[in-house]
Amino acid sequence: MAFHFHPLVASRVHFSPLPFAAATGAPSPSSSVAIAAHYHHHGRRRFSAIVATATTTEFNFKAYMEERAVAVNRALDAAIPAGGLPAALHDAMRYALLAGGKRVRPALCLAACAVVGGPESWAMPAAAAVEMVHTMSLVHDDLPCMDDDDLRRGKPTCHVVYGEPIAVLAGDALLSLSFHHMASVGSYPPAVDPEKHPARVVRAIGELARCIGSEGLVAGQVVDLEMTGTSQTVPLELLEYIHLHKTAALLEASVVIGAIIGGGTDEQIEALRKYARSIGLLFQVVDDILDVTKSSEELGKTAGKDLASDKTTYPKLLGLAKSREFAEKLVSDATEQLACFDEEKAAPLLHLANYIAHRQN
Repeated sequence: MAFHFHPLVASRVHFSPLPFAAATGAPSPSSSVAIAAHYHHHGRRRFSAIVATATTTEFNFKAYMEERAVAVNRALDAAIPAGGLPAALHDAMRYALLAGGKRVRPALCLAACAVVGGPESWAMPAAAAVEMVHTMSLVHDDLPCMDDDDLRRGKPTCHVVYGEPIAVLAGDALLSLSFHHMASVGSYPPAVDPEKHPARVVRAIGELARCIGSEGLVAGQVVDLEMTGTSQTVPLELLEYIHLHKTAALLEASVVIGAIIGGGTDEQIEALRKYARSIGLLFQVVDDILDVTKSSEELGKTAGKDLASDKTTYPKLLGLAKSREFAEKLVSDATEQLACFDEEKAAPLLHLANYIAHRQN
C-alpha cells in the first residue's frame, strides 16, 4: 500500500500564522473537542482544532499512560532473558528496551484494540512487539554510521555502552524477537477467540512487517540519509515522504495491528489508519519544533542535532510559526477520524493525539 502525501503539504498552500498552544501539558480532561474559527487580517475564515476529549465523563490521561507503561514494561521485562547467554547481547537488549520512554506506541496499540471492542490483554503482545521494533530503530539510528548520537532517553546510547558491533546485533535481535513474540501462542491470554485469533495475528504480523520494511520505516531512513547534508533544496513533498515512512509508519502499525487484534471491521481499521498517519506526521513535526526550542536536558537527547547535521526539517522549510500551524491541522485531521467510535472508548486516542501535539520532550 502506497503512502499518500498529506493534502495540506501536497497542495503547497500558503499558511497564515496561527497560535499553537505552548502548553506544558494536555488540556483539562473535562473539556470537549471544539473547532474554533480563526480570522486573520484578510478576513478569511480559518479553522484549527483545540483537542481534548469528546467524553462527558472525566478521563485521567496521566493515570492511563502510567498504568499502560507499567503493564508494557512488565511484558518487556519478561520477554528478554536476564543473564542468559550470550550475556552481552541480552544485557544490551535489556539496556535499550528498559531504559525508559513514554511507551506511546504500545499505548496506541492497546487503545486501538479497546476502541473496536477488544480486551486490551489481547493486544499486549503486539504492544510489546511495536516497542521492541521502535527501540531497534533508535539503537540503529543512534549509530555513528547513521545519526551518530550518544544520548537517548537521558542515558548514553547503546553503542556507547556496549560498542557498535553489539549495538547492531542487539537491534537485530530485538527486531527478530518482536515477530517471535507476536507469533507465539504462549504470548496471548487463553480467552482469545480460538477461531478468529490466528488469522488476526497473521494479518497483524504482515501489517507490522510492511510498515517497517522497504515500504515503511527503512525507506524513510534511507531517503533521510540521502538528503542529509545535501546542497540541493529538499522539497516539502519529499520531507513528508521521509517522515510518513520513517516516523509515521510505525505509529500507523501500532494503531492498525491493535485494531486488527481487537476484531475491528475493515471500515474501523481504515479510519484508525488515517488517524494514525496524521498523528504520525504530527509526532515528527513536533519533534522538529522541540529540536530547536528545547535543551538536551529537557529532551533527554541531543538538542539541535538536526540543525548541526544540516537535516531538512519542518521549521527549516516552513518556519516555526507555520510548522506549529501545520501541527494544529494534523491534530484536527486525526480527531475527525474518531467521530465514528464510542466517545468514552475513543477518549484515550483523543488524549494521545493531544499529548503528541503538546508534548515537551
